[in-house]
Amino acid sequence: MRFFEMLLFFSSACLLALLFIFNPRIRRSALLLTSGAGSIFLVTHLLVEGYRVQLLFLYGFTILMLMLSLKDVFIMPKVVRTASRIRRVLGRLFIVIGLITTGCFLYVFPVFDFPAPTGKLKVGTQVFHFVDSNREETFGNSATGKRELMVQVWYPAQADTGKYTPFIPDTGILSYMAESYGLPGFTFQHLKYVSSHAYSGAEVSSAQTRYPLILANPGNGSSRFLHTSQAENLASHGYIVAVVDHTYNTIATEFPDGRITTDTTNDLFSPDQDYRTSRRVRDELGKVLTDDVAFVLDQFELIQSGQIPSHLKGRMDLGHVGVFGHSIGGATAYDASYDPRITAGVDLDGGLYRLRDREGLRKPFLFINSESYFEKLKRVMDGRVYTDAELNRMGSTREWEDQVTEDKKLELERMRETVDEGGQVLYIENTEHLNFTDVQFISPIFNMLGITGKIAPERASSIINAYMLDFFDMYLKNKGGILMKGPDSRFPEVKFVNSL
Repeated sequence: MRFFEMLLFFSSACLLALLFIFNPRIRRSALLLTSGAGSIFLVTHLLVEGYRVQLLFLYGFTILMLMLSLKDVFIMPKVVRTASRIRRVLGRLFIVIGLITTGCFLYVFPVFDFPAPTGKLKVGTQVFHFVDSNREETFGNSATGKRELMVQVWYPAQADTGKYTPFIPDTGILSYMAESYGLPGFTFQHLKYVSSHAYSGAEVSSAQTRYPLILANPGNGSSRFLHTSQAENLASHGYIVAVVDHTYNTIATEFPDGRITTDTTNDLFSPDQDYRTSRRVRDELGKVLTDDVAFVLDQFELIQSGQIPSHLKGRMDLGHVGVFGHSIGGATAYDASYDPRITAGVDLDGGLYRLRDREGLRKPFLFINSESYFEKLKRVMDGRVYTDAELNRMGSTREWEDQVTEDKKLELERMRETVDEGGQVLYIENTEHLNFTDVQFISPIFNMLGITGKIAPERASSIINAYMLDFFDMYLKNKGGILMKGPDSRFPEVKFVNSL
């Protein structure tokens, strides 16, 4: 809760308490004073912090009490008015319910603060719009008919005294985000007040002449903004991090001309598909996402040489390129790593695709899984079979799960191969799939519903950031690697999978 929100809520609670004072003269004066202060808090809140739909009751209650107080003092101070006891009780009960409801809204939909990046460098950010003239857009419409991508870059920046850029500056996507969770479109509008730790358009830091480049990929129905904390942290430690919005695979992507595309790739799948068809469709989708990464890397080579104008010109170490992603974005990171320009990668809780199209990846790769996903892998490792009751609860069939098991066996073989090349397979206790994105910060209700795990969001974020940084430091900067050696007492939640 922001400062003036707290003051406004406190003044409203005081107004409620004053309604229970029996002496009318004392009550009249106290209500006028408190409603006046509350009105000042309200105006300041609106000017400094901005309007929030979740606070409508406080706005209305504060204004109403000020109007009634002024009326009592200046218009009819000597008129004694009475109201029935039932009306007084119902009125106060309504106010109590309104304040409790508002308090719940403030708790469930907070204007939160991101954890500060742990590195010494300031962070800058810039957004690019790329058009791939060699590929047609197959998932929807585009202005040119070609594949278009929005890519946001976070990078080490010179010290800046300007304002931080908003967490989600493209506010047009907020209504789509809410709808994706089955909520009214206005629900997440307060997120426009959440600040990042990056300065827009700042100069690149002179601490190093060049910085390794890391490409990042959100999951299906996610967004580049939901990896802000990870990108900022890596940038603060001396990396240039480019997060790709894979068009039509995101919640929503806003382009410079105001067009907004939404997630249509889910339409490629149908509950009527058999497993082989579903796998083929996922592989075809995956190839598009992998090609996006290769294309974006092409564009950064042009930026490096100055053919695309940017203050990142000449500042990237393209001999040391990493990649990471979440969910299907993690699979994208793995598949994109076959590109000889990419040195190493990280998969955050994502199953792999296109496993039968090529031989195993001979590069160091780090798999960080949620506890729930690891349990699925462990079931395969242990050779456990679902009972009929379990299949009924899952709404699945034995034939389907048998084919899933065969794919997971191949996936485990791919993991073993990357461990042989210097990678690792880990899981984090008490985490769920969305603990690997900034969704975990948006609302504590996600934790209550089991969408995120029991682990505190700040703790999950710090663990993931620490292990990703250590891994990339090891392979892109030839330093670090301490956490890759095995269990560490600082992170008891992290479990190494030593036998696959």
